[in-house]
Amino acid sequence: MRKLINDPDNFVDEVLDGILLAHPDELVTAPGEPRAIVRAGSPAGRVGIVTGGGSGHLPVFLGYVGIGLCSGVAVGNVFSSPSAEQILAATKASDGGKGVLYLFGNYGGDVMNFGLAADLAEFEGISTQTVLVHDDVLSAPAEKADTRRGVAGMVLAYKCAGAAAERGDSLPEVARIAVKAIASMRTAGVGLSPAILPAAGKPTFELPDGDMEIGIGIHGEPGSHRGPLESADEVADRMVNAIMDDLAPAEGSEVMVLVNGLGATPLEELYLLYRRAHQLLAERGSRIVRKYIGEYATSLEMAGASITVLVLDRELTELIDAPASSPFFRQ
Repeated sequence: MRKLINDPDNFVDEVLDGILLAHPDELVTAPGEPRAIVRAGSPAGRVGIVTGGGSGHLPVFLGYVGIGLCSGVAVGNVFSSPSAEQILAATKASDGGKGVLYLFGNYGGDVMNFGLAADLAEFEGISTQTVLVHDDVLSAPAEKADTRRGVAGMVLAYKCAGAAAERGDSLPEVARIAVKAIASMRTAGVGLSPAILPAAGKPTFELPDGDMEIGIGIHGEPGSHRGPLESADEVADRMVNAIMDDLAPAEGSEVMVLVNGLGATPLEELYLLYRRAHQLLAERGSRIVRKYIGEYATSLEMAGASITVLVLDRELTELIDAPASSPFFRQ
C-alpha cells in the first residue's frame, strides 16, 4: 500500500484537521462534533443544506460546503455513512430558522441515518426535507430510476440548490430546485483500477490489468460491462450514448457537461473524453453551453472517469451561473 498516511485509524480525523487548519475562515466544526463541518458565519435568514457520506471522495462531500453551495456536512469513515448524531450536529449548526434540506446520494446507510437525523431534528424543532441524488444511469434500469446511485451529479445538485438557498428561497422551493436538477441529469462512469482502503490495505475490488468496467460505482459496486480496455472515444461513446438514450432531451437542447476524474486519471485523458462527448452531443442535436472538467467526485486513487449531462433551461442556467465559493470550488 503506497499511501502518505499515519495511523490508518486516524486517517479521516487527521484529514479533517488539515482541511480546517488550511481554511479556518471558511470552514468550522459544529459544536461538540468534530465530524460535522459547517460553513463559517451565521446561517440566519437562509435555508440550510446538509449533505454527508463516507470519506474518500474529495471534493465530495466536504468540498461543497460554502457560499452558494451546502451549509454543512457529516463526515463518515472511508466509504462509510456518517452517524445520525453527526448529521444532527451539522443540521443544528446549519439551521437559520428557515429549515434544512438534506441532499445526498442514494445509498442505504446514508438514507437510514439521515432519516434518523430528520426524526431527531423534528424533536429539536427544525424542519427538514430530504432529496436523494440518483444520477447513475447504469446502476438500474429506467423503470427503477429511483433506486439508482448518486455519483458526480451531486455536484450539480449542490450548485443549483445552493444558489436557490443563497438567494433566500423557501425550503420547499430549494427542494423543488434540487429535484428538478436531478431529474434533468444523468451520469455514467468507467473504472480502470480499484482504490485501496487505508484501514484495509487492499483493493476494494479486483480488475485484471488491461480491463475496464463500465458503470462501476464510486465504492467499487459492480458495473454493467467488463472487458478489455477500449479507446477513449469508444469509452465515451458507451457512456454518452447510455446517458442520452435515457435522458432523451429535445432536439436543440442546451446542456451542461461534467467530465469527472475518479482520483488517478490525468486531466489530459479527461479532455479526450470531453472532446468525444462534445462531438456526440452535437451529432444528437444538443449544444454544450456550460462545462466542468476535472476532479469533482473521486474514489481515493481509483483510475477512471465519469460523464454527467444536465439539460438546462433558463432557471437552471441562472442557478449554475450564480456565484459560489468553498475551499475546493469557485464559480
